[in-house]
Amino acid sequence: MEERLYDLVFIVRPATPEEEIKKVLTVIEHTCAEKGGKIEKTENWGTRKLAYRVAKHREGIYIHQEIHTTHGELIAELERRLRVQDNVIKYQTVRLDEDLKRQKKLTLKREKRAARRPRRTAAPPAAPAPAPEQAAATS
Repeated sequence: MEERLYDLVFIVRPATPEEEIKKVLTVIEHTCAEKGGKIEKTENWGTRKLAYRVAKHREGIYIHQEIHTTHGELIAELERRLRVQDNVIKYQTVRLDEDLKRQKKLTLKREKRAARRPRRTAAPPAAPAPAPEQAAATS
């Protein structure tokens, strides 16, 4: 089966202690291991302002993870578990491998098109125009 790449970003309440954030990360890691997924990267982006108020909060702690999996049901399970976490106020998962494939395909098309195009060679230098005095003398 084909491996898929997902970005998971979730926002935790701003006053959440570090231990509680680690508990949420442990739940995600355990679920990934259970379903055969692999977490490539985990980043804590810190407290940031939200674009709009979420659950009466104007800011939150952003956590970003990259997840590799061959089963789409892993993401559904992660979303279900994030939905029931009290400290998580918002989450978003995005499948990246489709975009990467599309980008690679477009790059290959451009390269093929560029290879088919005739290359422009430099035009030979034009003969210098005769000086005005010489043009008048020859007439």
